[in-house]
Amino acid sequence: MLHPEVMKKTQEELTRVVGNDNPVEEHLIHKLPYLQAVAKETLRLHPSAPLLLPRCPAQTCTAGGYTIPKGAKLFLNARAMHRDPQLWENLYWRICAGLHLGERMLMYTLASLLHMFHWEVPIGQKPDTTEKFGIVLEKSTPLIAIPTPRLNNL
Repeated sequence: MLHPEVMKKTQEELTRVVGNDNPVEEHLIHKLPYLQAVAKETLRLHPSAPLLLPRCPAQTCTAGGYTIPKGAKLFLNARAMHRDPQLWENLYWRICAGLHLGERMLMYTLASLLHMFHWEVPIGQKPDTTEKFGIVLEKSTPLIAIPTPRLNNL
């Protein structure tokens, strides 16, 4: 979970950035890298699939002091690795072939939703970022967000 101060600052910045009705304003274009960093950090901390697809070593090997026999199924816990402060900044990953398209689509969708709507949680409620652990992560409490159109032509 992001520190409450970081979450508050992020929300304030996003509100300031998307507060203009013209999506091609120069200031908005300059803020997209910030939005990308927020999205990537969110996916690092809350991956949709915390356990990566099983891997089978081609030969017997040793990892973390354990002998892994050839052909054994290994499940990699991406969630734990992404949260390990000693490792996550220096990890080298093979990446998904669709990563760049996925990132662009995520940014386009997120920016569109932030630009077209004001978002609020129901009065008296706070977003709960806790998760239920499993093959696919789910929120412990579903997020309820109320969109209100910002633009006249919606």
